[in-house]
Amino acid sequence: MDVEEPLAADVPAAPHDASGERVAIRDLTGLAPPARPARRWTPRRVVVTPAAVDHPHGRRIVDRIEGLGIEVERLRANRLVGVRGETERETYARAKSTLAIVVSPPSRRALQSIAPSADWRADLAEGCPAHCQYCYLAGSLSGPPVTRVYADLDDILAGLADYVGRGTVTSRSAARAGEGTTFEASCYTDPLALEHLTGSWRRAVEHFGAWDAPVQLRWTTKYADVDTFVGLPHARRTRVRFSVNAAPISDRLEGGTATVLERLDALRRLALDGYPVGLTIAPIMPTPNWREHYGVLLDRVRAAVAGVDGLDLSAELITHRFTPGSKEVLLGWYPRTRLEMDEQSRRRRFGRFGAVKYVYQPDVMTELRTWFERELTTRVPAARMLYWT
Repeated sequence: MDVEEPLAADVPAAPHDASGERVAIRDLTGLAPPARPARRWTPRRVVVTPAAVDHPHGRRIVDRIEGLGIEVERLRANRLVGVRGETERETYARAKSTLAIVVSPPSRRALQSIAPSADWRADLAEGCPAHCQYCYLAGSLSGPPVTRVYADLDDILAGLADYVGRGTVTSRSAARAGEGTTFEASCYTDPLALEHLTGSWRRAVEHFGAWDAPVQLRWTTKYADVDTFVGLPHARRTRVRFSVNAAPISDRLEGGTATVLERLDALRRLALDGYPVGLTIAPIMPTPNWREHYGVLLDRVRAAVAGVDGLDLSAELITHRFTPGSKEVLLGWYPRTRLEMDEQSRRRRFGRFGAVKYVYQPDVMTELRTWFERELTTRVPAARMLYWT
């Protein structure tokens, strides 16, 4: 498979109303698309380190994967081997098809702030099997893009209690105080791409559901496999956000993911089950006819949440940006990409630690933000916008 191109368009699914009946999120032809099974990733190679097998959750992951008929290779040492190929493209292909069951590095256990999304970043894995040509992990993670899932989940969850009330994003924000101390569990991965293999996020949802404290687990996804989350005792302490975008972007640049309509179907299912849900509209790009395409997206969101009692819907809006390092990595992964990454047309900004990133010019940002704030309020009045960046 040529990993540069998105996979063929899939048949999207329709949402449900409060009684569980299917209702139609209509596409541009006005036809209600039929349902289809959720997309699930099957890694070509799965390895486990000796240290990972020492943890109960590591053994649970191994049992789960082998129960799916997938062979798990036991490594002799706590070091990944056999990932690099003769070329960068070969290394990318090998890494993207590999799942490693490992113990989280100590740096992951010392939580970092993840403004403006949440108080703390709580990693349960890193890496993602999707092929998004704008991937924000490019340049953020070192080495080949192997997906690593953490066997020490129980220790990770137990350690979160030390951070309650200490954050600076929601813990001390009057506007978002109702969310409590927030823990972001998808900064470096996509949970629904991996959940059928690990069970990690289901255990995290149950952990937060039983945690009698002002806390919230948060994660975002481009997948739609939510069957195992419906009916969990979540106690409304997990907010699941679905990353969505205009059709020209999602269709061309998000290979290997669920369709946007499938994601909205999944959002509705979780909202009907009482979960707080959210939209991550990202990365926003001023492509040709962007107002029309994003207008269609917002109308589909409106249809997806219609009639949901007690709806708690947030919206996070993130414009496209890149760094010199991420551009270099992405062009190595996708040399024929049509993603716009022209430094000359962008504004250069500096991050917290002096890192350079390229964002849209102020007039473009103003035009985008003005349109989205107006249209989101008009078309999806139930959505509470958390931030724009």
